[in-house]
Amino acid sequence: MGVLIDTLRRQHENIEHFTAELKASCIHFMETGELNRKAFREAVAFIRSYADEQHHRKEEDGLFAAMLEHLGEPARKLIRGGMLVEHEMARHLTAELEEALDAYEREPSAEHKLEILSAAMGYCQLLKRHIQKENEVVYPFAERALPREVLEQLDRDER
Repeated sequence: MGVLIDTLRRQHENIEHFTAELKASCIHFMETGELNRKAFREAVAFIRSYADEQHHRKEEDGLFAAMLEHLGEPARKLIRGGMLVEHEMARHLTAELEEALDAYEREPSAEHKLEILSAAMGYCQLLKRHIQKENEVVYPFAERALPREVLEQLDRDER
């Protein structure tokens, strides 16, 4: 395994830990009716700054770009038809979560509570499946199929 893919896998572990915490915040909100505004706002910030800006950008600008350039139609289908679509879905769910938080703060209704829980749990479920696909399919495919010099360049760029 190379430096870049090792980094991406470690980031996945951090994101999985985060989604477990987000799920716990959802359960607390559901069971008690108490919205921990700080925890949910920090969750949105984490998603945007770490999961999306750091992790997804590293994939999109580095590994996925190399796969699209060097691996032909199978990579195009896997990356464009799968991974990039899911990245956009994650961004959409994050925006929905933020909008629901704003709406709940203006009017703490059951409908807005449901929107918060739906967006947050939708994000958690999406990322669970997404991480599994990347770890079990995308990264091994890249490690097997990308030319060694391309993998080495990605690793140098990561350092």
